[in-house]
Amino acid sequence: MLAAVEAAAPVDTVRVFARELRRQVDAVQVSFLIANFSARSLTRLTQSATQGPGERAPEQVPLSDDVLPYERAVLTQQVQIVPEGAGARLLAPVSTRGDAMGVLELLLPAPADDDVRALIKAAANTLALVITAERRHTDLYEWGNRITPLVLAAEIQHRLLPDAFTCEAGTFTLAAWLEPAGNIGGDTFDYSLDRTKLFLSITDAMGHQVEAALLATLAVGSLRNSRRAGADLVTMAGAANRAIEENSSDPGFVTGLLMSVDLRDGSTEIVNAGHPPPLLQRGGEVRPLQLTPDLPLGIRPDLGYQVQHFQLQPGDRLILLTDGMLERNAEHLDLAAFIADHAADHPRQLIQALTAAVEDAVGGELADDATVMCLHWHGPA
Repeated sequence: MLAAVEAAAPVDTVRVFARELRRQVDAVQVSFLIANFSARSLTRLTQSATQGPGERAPEQVPLSDDVLPYERAVLTQQVQIVPEGAGARLLAPVSTRGDAMGVLELLLPAPADDDVRALIKAAANTLALVITAERRHTDLYEWGNRITPLVLAAEIQHRLLPDAFTCEAGTFTLAAWLEPAGNIGGDTFDYSLDRTKLFLSITDAMGHQVEAALLATLAVGSLRNSRRAGADLVTMAGAANRAIEENSSDPGFVTGLLMSVDLRDGSTEIVNAGHPPPLLQRGGEVRPLQLTPDLPLGIRPDLGYQVQHFQLQPGDRLILLTDGMLERNAEHLDLAAFIADHAADHPRQLIQALTAAVEDAVGGELADDATVMCLHWHGPA
């Protein structure tokens, strides 16, 4: 199978994979449905009747109670088997390191035995790796993820985000989401994992549309540049502060939280550049983390930043928010109680539910981008 996939053009990789898998398990149909969490739907990318991008509107499968097996496959990350006639419809989650990419769907003429189920589960894992490699070379997966075209500011903003919005390791699970306002507000989030450290950041640039997106580009670009040079958080914050002040044509600033977690013991360093503090969920209590804020990035080029220390305990969750999640119109939504009520949810489910609750509270009209990150600390490896 992999030989045929490697020989295919990147845009045809998933179709070739589906064709080879259909042949191996004698399936009537094999499809890959890519997850679009913004639209709460799956987009079918492979099917015998599916045409290329721009030639035919792809089928949308909503993630809702009406199509419960699809939603259950995504949320639980477990294979779902639905009897259908003399055979079965099998839905296998496609994911890697917690990044839920979508669902591999097979229509089988007979019930699947243990060997077939094991083969399909392995195929779904392989498909996740194939997509991770191939999406560098084609827009197919971006196309499948978009129901409507992005405006320029949203395209710039989207390119600043990491490729995967969820990351799982032995010591932690991290999930993040950005729900853009109609008038793009300049939010970003980022993370990077090395052997002993997890770095994460959440930022909010002043203004809206392209102006805010360009400020966000300066901030994220500078932070990544410093991080990849091995700088500590204070140096990273100082460099970003100067980059924004020196390179922005108009006065502007960016608020942000920069964090570094030592994966060996959970000791955490934090720089708060004028940003709302994280919420700490420990046991049954949810409360703001007490941090002393410094000025936002870009206000004063000579400003120094302080690093603050915090010790994570097994089971802790840190929820990082931008002010779009704290909308005045949503002030009656008790975020702490909502987070406590969803303590058993996977972080990926929590951030989706939390964003949806804020959107509902403001009637679907966000005045600013709403961004949230959830870090669940399992404990040292």
